[in-house]
Formats: sequence, structure tokens, C-alpha cells
Amino acid sequence: MKFKAPKWLSVAPVAAALVISLAACGGGTSEPSGTPTDALAGSDQKSLDTFTTADVTPLDKIDKSKLGLITDGTLRVGTLSDAPPNIFIDPSGKFTGYDNELLRAIGDKLGLKVEFASTDFSALLSQVGNKQFDVGSSSISTTDARRKTVGFTNGYDFGYMAIVTKSDSKVTGFADVKEGLRIGVVQGTVQDDYMTNTLKIEPVRFPDYNTVYGNVKNGQIDAWVAPSQQAEGQVKDGDNTKIAEKVVNTQNFTAYAVNKDNQPLIDALNSGLDAVIADGTWAKLTAEWYKDRPTAAEQTPQGWKPGSKAVQLPAK
Repeated sequence: MKFKAPKWLSVAPVAAALVISLAACGGGTSEPSGTPTDALAGSDQKSLDTFTTADVTPLDKIDKSKLGLITDGTLRVGTLSDAPPNIFIDPSGKFTGYDNELLRAIGDKLGLKVEFASTDFSALLSQVGNKQFDVGSSSISTTDARRKTVGFTNGYDFGYMAIVTKSDSKVTGFADVKEGLRIGVVQGTVQDDYMTNTLKIEPVRFPDYNTVYGNVKNGQIDAWVAPSQQAEGQVKDGDNTKIAEKVVNTQNFTAYAVNKDNQPLIDALNSGLDAVIADGTWAKLTAEWYKDRPTAAEQTPQGWKPGSKAVQLPAK
């Protein structure tokens, strides 16, 4: 299935609200509020311009003694165990996936060991905020609400979103999301926020991706509003399920979460990120983990690019 660009929004009011209100995964609150909220406030071109750094500190100028790490020389990372291809545990017990392998590469540039531990969406940002983890790795959308709890690195990925259904479902896309349907979300994500606070539709909340997808397969829910990467990782041939629709939103970027008062660590991670972009590692990992992004055109749609404003992707 090909991505649909945002130009279709003018003819799909519900979907239009979705693109400005929905994002990739990560921790966050989803408590109902008195008035509609925009789950992606702060994920637009102005935010990209404001929060993307002009450049970074050279790697050889970073003082690792100033990084405020829980354990000197080690990045302690909170992540998830069930969200391929981004963040998951492989059969050997290794934490892997696009986000985590990219972070390992950044750690190598900084000369830091990377140590992962599993947690839940709903707890991750608060755990980073109170320094239980140095870093949160979970395709986290960078929004105004989340910046109240944590700081973020520069972006390393852009926003996707999808709706997953049974193959014969009457739900054909985001425009069909309405009251009366059982729409699943993972608790604490911005998809949860979107359903609850923007559409004012009570979703069916699940603790993790495996469980919500299982409920799509067995017909207990009508659809799952999902981060597109995780939808791709769950939907398999023979499951009698499909990704009914997915969209790209390059105005939303995902980043690693860090305690908002730990600017030295944010700066160091930004330096490492630029280094892995400049040497081709970012592009290599992107092609490896996202099979639908084999070339630079797919990896940088609509002019989007990762890292600081100064870094350049290597010429192909």
C-alpha cells in the first residue's frame, strides 16, 4: 500500500483531524479533558524550526564527565519489548529494532555503553523525567505537552499513522472512525489522546501492541488506530488483517527523550546522531529496518531530513 500525502485532507474531515492530532508512539497522558485537544500540538514546521538545532558540538569537544548519567559511561535506556520494527526483543533476548540499533550506533560514536530495560508507554516519559532512565527510546513524537515532562534530541524519524482492520472490514480508512465502533489504542499514546480528547470517542485501551493487534485478529474490536511502523510490524500474511490506510506526516518528528534539565546529554546525543547521519549509518539502518524506504527519496519525503540543520546526508 502506498502512502497518502497530506493533500487528501481537504476531502476527509475526520482524517484531517487525525493528521494534526495523531502521531507515533511513546509515553504520555490520555486523561479526558473538558475541551478538545490537539495531541500533536508542537509538531509542525514552526516546531521543527524552533527545536531543531542549527548545528552540534564536535564529538571531540564533548566532556563525558558532564553528561549526568545514572552510571558513568553507560546510557540506561527505557524502551518497549513488543513494537517491531522499531523497539522489541528478538528471540535471543536482545533489545533491537530501528530506534534501538540507531541509539547503539550513537552510543558507539560517543564511546558509551547502551543498556536497555523494558517499560510501558504510559510510564516511559515520567521515568525519564525523574531519572529512572537516561534516555527514552520508543519512536516518541515530540509535542508541546511532552516537552513539559522531558527534553528531546533532534529528530531521527518522521510521523506515520495507520488504521488496522480485518481484511473484510467495512472500515476502509480514518474517515470511518466514528462513535459506535470499537476502536483500539494502546494506552498512553497520542492515538489514545486523539480518540479521547479530539474526537471525544471512548476507545478500547490495551496495554501493548501484541494485545491490541490480537483483538483485531479475533474480531473483538473493529479497528486499531496505530503508529504505522508498529502496524507494519504486526500485520502478517495469513492473519486476515490489513492496513486499511496510512499517511505520512513530515511535520511530526520522533526523537529520543532525555531529562529536560540535562542539556549536556541532549547535546551529546545530537552530536552522535549527526555523526551517524553523516557517515551513512542512519540511511543504512533506515533501509534495513524499513523495507519500504530503500532509497533516499523514501527516507526523506517532502524534504524532511534527520538531525541538525547543518548535517548533510552523504551523496549516493
